[in-house]
Formats: sequence, C-alpha cells, structure tokens
Amino acid sequence: MADARGPVYEDEPFADLFPRRGPPAEAPSRWAWVTVLQFVEDLSDRAAADAVRGRLDWKYVLGLELTDPGFHHTVLSEFRARLVAGQAEQRLLEGFLKPLQE
Repeated sequence: MADARGPVYEDEPFADLFPRRGPPAEAPSRWAWVTVLQFVEDLSDRAAADAVRGRLDWKYVLGLELTDPGFHHTVLSEFRARLVAGQAEQRLLEGFLKPLQE
C-alpha cells in the first residue's frame, strides 16, 4: 500500500498523544503500524516486538533498516494506553482505511 499510495500513517494525527518534553519518542506513525500488524497477526506485545526485530516483511512495512534493533515490548502497551486516554482509537482505524478507500 505504501509503495502505491504513499505513507499510510503520518505522525501529525498522533502527535498530541506524546509529551513535548523529554527525549524524542519513536515516530507515532510507526507505533500505529505496529499496532495494526500486531492485531492482524494476533500477536502478543512481546511477539510483535520480536517481529519488528527479526522479520523482513515487518521491517519493510515500517521502513526500517535491516539492522534496526527494535524496541522493548512494553512500548506497545504504553502506546495503546495513550490511544485510549486520548480517545484516538478511531484515528488509527481511519488512518488505515482512508488510503484503501482512495
């Protein structure tokens, strides 16, 4: 999809979910993609983090270098908590469906 339509998720719609102070966070668009892939493949947080570290298809979708070390699996639950607290779950769905509808 990204090859044909361009990026599916942009950072801006999720920027309000991340603090403006402190060390920079990973791109919110990346967490959105990981969350969708995790759901599609019915993976635990730990298995999804392992997929990011070791699977070429996930690295490709996420636009990662082959040597990217990945992340700790707890980051996924933190992102989901931010989605729920910010009532942004619909943004995740709409961001995925919009390019498909076009």
